[in-house]
Amino acid sequence: MTAYEVRPVARVESALTDRAKAPKQGDEGAPPARLVFEQEYHPAAADLAPGDRLVVLTWLHEADRDVRKVHPRGDRERPSTGVFSTRSPDRPNPIGLHTVTVTAAGKGVLTVTGLEAIDGTPVLDVKPVLGEPAER
Repeated sequence: MTAYEVRPVARVESALTDRAKAPKQGDEGAPPARLVFEQEYHPAAADLAPGDRLVVLTWLHEADRDVRKVHPRGDRERPSTGVFSTRSPDRPNPIGLHTVTVTAAGKGVLTVTGLEAIDGTPVLDVKPVLGEPAER
């Protein structure tokens, strides 16, 4: 198979430092977090503003890439399920998908809500949520 190279455009700064203690989803108690963009990507983030809803793609760097089946949400009472049927961070290509809301924007830094990624998580891309007007 062909390999593809991706480069982080930003990193997550968050009070969440322990994967085991992080919420499973952003709407399950994730604290505010910051997306700190690499200098070369500051122009790419310059038009983002409070109220914007974004899809953030991350590389879940602490994931186990050899996992093929999991018990959903870590609940051993639930049957083992293929990872492609779950939102498990453990998967062959551990790409995280997060819908967040921008609460503050500065030069190369966005403060967001709804991001359950842990501190230091690489951000691969940021895209606007389509079909939703910004709350500016």
